[in-house]
Amino acid sequence: MQAVELFAGAGGLAMGVSLAGFETLAVVEWDKWACDTIRENQKRGYPVVGDWPVWEGDVRGFDWSSIPDGIDLVSGGPPCQPFSLGGKHRAYDDSRDMFPATVEVIRKLRPKSFIVENVKGLTRSSFANYFQYILLQLEFPEVTARKDEDWFDHLKRLQAEKTSGALHGTGLTYNVVPTLVNAANYGVPQKRERVFIVGFRHDLGVKWSFPRPTHSLDALIYSQWVTGEYWKKHRLGPKRRPAMPERLRSKVRSLEKDSRVPAEKPWLTVRDALLDVPDPRRRGARKFLNHNFRDGARVYPGHTGSPLDLPAKTLKAGDHGVPGGENMMVLDTGDVRYFTVREAARLQTFPDGYIFHGAWSETMRQLGNAVPVALSRRVAASVAERLIEAELHKLSRAKGRDVA
Repeated sequence: MQAVELFAGAGGLAMGVSLAGFETLAVVEWDKWACDTIRENQKRGYPVVGDWPVWEGDVRGFDWSSIPDGIDLVSGGPPCQPFSLGGKHRAYDDSRDMFPATVEVIRKLRPKSFIVENVKGLTRSSFANYFQYILLQLEFPEVTARKDEDWFDHLKRLQAEKTSGALHGTGLTYNVVPTLVNAANYGVPQKRERVFIVGFRHDLGVKWSFPRPTHSLDALIYSQWVTGEYWKKHRLGPKRRPAMPERLRSKVRSLEKDSRVPAEKPWLTVRDALLDVPDPRRRGARKFLNHNFRDGARVYPGHTGSPLDLPAKTLKAGDHGVPGGENMMVLDTGDVRYFTVREAARLQTFPDGYIFHGAWSETMRQLGNAVPVALSRRVAASVAERLIEAELHKLSRAKGRDVA
């Protein structure tokens, strides 16, 4: 199966797509530092990215005629600043809104499927109409805006098309499934809520839903405060472990009374993710790439760091430098320090052999913008399964006609 990656960043989504079995025909990214990260790993012979054709530039300037029509997958995370809680919230009035460019690529390539990822802020009530506009454009990519037509009038025409259902029988249309996802529910040691918009070309007849969660907070609470297995694993006796938070007492009592063990695995915590990573200030830390200590972390209102025994707070890229609270941990002593690049990469489930190019602020920005590799692999694998099933069904029908 073949794929192209838009707005690739440091390659988190693209890596998950490759690990799910897709051959990547093009990786498009405008940021120099992110492209340098991918190229640096290619020079070092990192296998997953070794044959990625990287194109540094605006996605709107790429020659899409070099990519065959009807490829299996287009994936990417359009810039999220127009919709993020930390941004200016300008949406369609923001020049960084790349959803129109994404729709244009889908219209040109007519892929069998697409995976689009973006921030939770896209689902806010203030963006409700524009979110619907994005979904309808992805569903009907050939219903383009007319000259001098504003987005709201275009939305009305798309809504009318949706109501009529006429194009689903004749034109290029997609069955689109948007899902708000917490990455912690899929084995990522980070509470990272993101929107995934997955579409399959209508003629394939694919029915798809987002993969079921594999991890849960209840399972973590059960492991910590009912069985104590979590503390045993980390060799933390009663004197070294924190006290049970008061807010959890009723939940723990409920889990103790319930005879059923949570079916999911426990959420992975910061302590889980960094179990074998030494403190960057100690000897032996240099064997880990990108694992240099960064001084200056401090607590202030709204920036309090990530506790060790929960998934990390959402790593953020920041508009000006690196936000302190989202990118630091609270140690057992109560002190705080910044995550190193390697630790942040662990929280985003990048493999240890993958290095990041650029100054600390640039590398942390790349990580703050990235899609967790483990989550992207899970989503891409579920898409691949449906594409294979659709192809087998097509072959089966063709064989039946031949026999007849």
